[in-house]
Amino acid sequence: MTTALTLTSGQRPDGVPVLAAAGEIDMSNADTFASALRDAVAGATAAALLVDLTAVEYLDSAGLATLFQHADRIEVVTGPLLAPLLTVSGLSELTTVRGL
Repeated sequence: MTTALTLTSGQRPDGVPVLAAAGEIDMSNADTFASALRDAVAGATAAALLVDLTAVEYLDSAGLATLFQHADRIEVVTGPLLAPLLTVSGLSELTTVRGL
């Protein structure tokens, strides 16, 4: 059963903008994720938007492609489930990817 995608935007106490995703990011909702990421990057006044993927259970190539499109303006925080994917895909060579 697919876990619905939930997106939340906000700021950390230090003012860094954050887009947090939870659930699954796949072809069925990649456009929603892309739109939210595009809006959050456009509204970010800091050097980089923090994309929190710690609660993401699944990320397919459509979601990964969205991250690549914004690699120059984002930093990613992820859990142990997605960290290998972000490393093998090469995203960690283009932007900061931190694990928990």
